[in-house]
Amino acid sequence: MAAAWPELEAAARERRRELALPGAAVAERVAAGGGRLPAALLALPLLQSLELSGCAALRELGPGLAAALPALHTLVLRGNALGPAGLGAGLGGPLPALRLLDLSGNGLEALPAALGGAAEPAGAPEGAPAFPQLRSLNLSGNRLRELGPGLARSAPQLQALLLSGNRLRALPGGLLPPAAGPGGPFPLLSRLEAADNELAELGADIAALPALKSLDVANNRLQELPAALADCPRLKEANFRGNQLKDKRLEKMVNGCQTKAILEYLRAGGRGKGKAEGAREEARKKKREKQQQKDGGDREQDELEEASKLLVKVLHVSENAAPLVVKASPGVKDVRPFIVCCVLKGVNLQPGNALKRFLSTQTKLHEDICEKRTAATIATHDLQSIKGPLTYDVQPPDELKIVPLGRKEIKAKDLLRQLQLEAEEQRKQKKRQNVSGLHKYLQLLDGKDNYPCLVDAEGIVISFPPITNSEKTKIRKDTRDLFLEVTSDTSLQICKDVMDTLILKIAELNRFTMESKEDLGSDNESDALCGPVNLNPSQSIQPTNFPLVVEQVRVVDTDGNLKVLYPSKTDLTTVSSLLTVIR
Repeated sequence: MAAAWPELEAAARERRRELALPGAAVAERVAAGGGRLPAALLALPLLQSLELSGCAALRELGPGLAAALPALHTLVLRGNALGPAGLGAGLGGPLPALRLLDLSGNGLEALPAALGGAAEPAGAPEGAPAFPQLRSLNLSGNRLRELGPGLARSAPQLQALLLSGNRLRALPGGLLPPAAGPGGPFPLLSRLEAADNELAELGADIAALPALKSLDVANNRLQELPAALADCPRLKEANFRGNQLKDKRLEKMVNGCQTKAILEYLRAGGRGKGKAEGAREEARKKKREKQQQKDGGDREQDELEEASKLLVKVLHVSENAAPLVVKASPGVKDVRPFIVCCVLKGVNLQPGNALKRFLSTQTKLHEDICEKRTAATIATHDLQSIKGPLTYDVQPPDELKIVPLGRKEIKAKDLLRQLQLEAEEQRKQKKRQNVSGLHKYLQLLDGKDNYPCLVDAEGIVISFPPITNSEKTKIRKDTRDLFLEVTSDTSLQICKDVMDTLILKIAELNRFTMESKEDLGSDNESDALCGPVNLNPSQSIQPTNFPLVVEQVRVVDTDGNLKVLYPSKTDLTTVSSLLTVIR
């Protein structure tokens, strides 16, 4: 009899987009299933993120994974016992949406066909890449001795390639195909890590990676560095420590992490070069100057665009001494099942109309991307007024009590009745059918026996989506740290997309506030709305280039199993053209 997989049954029932299976908890069932993933996993076509790490029993994915999960954009299979054959069956076809693939710590001695191994992936038309959207590939901690040119064809959009802790002897080695189209191989590869290998050669063709910004080849067997490194136009960070460099002057620069000095030294030809080498260096210099003239404008434009981007730093749960957790009760799945939360620190709402713009932006998002709250609802809270952990729950209308914004404590059923009476009065006064404010959203709760709510550790309801927040956690002008919440009865991905946009808009507002240099005074409307303002002159004003900090928040079920973590590795990618995320 096949082992039961309640995690997969729950994921199918709740139409989840994300699934994380802890390796230690499922190892016995994986072993009982022949060391492969359960077939029930193939019945989750909506799945976008899958993680199963630390399971020594997992030797193969099983056939048909790629075909069954076409929407998958994140696949983390770290620290298992997967081999190329075991991977090949599951990755035997294209994954058109995959953006992150983590196969680190599996003891791989060769890559599967889908990643440019011995044969082209089955099911893919000739010439079509198996992973056209793949941005990050982690192969660290395996036993790879070489990489073939097929990887460049399989993942042409790769931006980060992590190869540390393998047995590679040359880099790039066979990684670069002799002909890779007009853009060259890996035209977007900006991060290449190959520390702790057996590298004895760093080839001059490393300069064929036009977007390379970060290179790590520490703790290898390199005795010299190629002068061609100086031809990498965007190389900013390089780690060559722990090698056996013959040039002691160069080694001193390496140990001092002086990337710029290293490149200038290599560009100048280093020490002890003969006439022939000097002539070759002069030829390279002329070639560089010609290329720089050609690409100078593009590079300047890239730098301008990068400098103009907004900055956000992600604080991971593992780095947070007191991370906030939201526990979702089973009852929400029949009412409003999806919730995404995070903490945002460092906002400045004190100057001028900053708070008014903040509230106006939230209203516009409700009208636009939230589709008048029918797709999703945003709630923003003053973090200092919240006591965690929080519980996302449901309560009957005659039991749910809240102190709504600008009102006294009231039961949910009485609040809705009050709002309905106000809406009728509004229609009579304005002599039209349309109403404004909260009255527009009353129909969203029609037919519900229970109402969703977010409750703090003191049992106080701080949010009643999609209707209102609590007066207790209201945003004020002296608020610096926010707790952000997005809920939906439609999908988890909509929650994430809305949260991405919300963070971007807040970052834009924060920059505008800093750059406009408004007075700390405020308009009457904001004062009336938000009460007294703390105008402490010693309070520091955030510099314009200081990143906001986004703290990850976990949503778990009543047993503590992870349901969603935001922001995950792939979140905030929808706004990456305008936002630089420091992870």
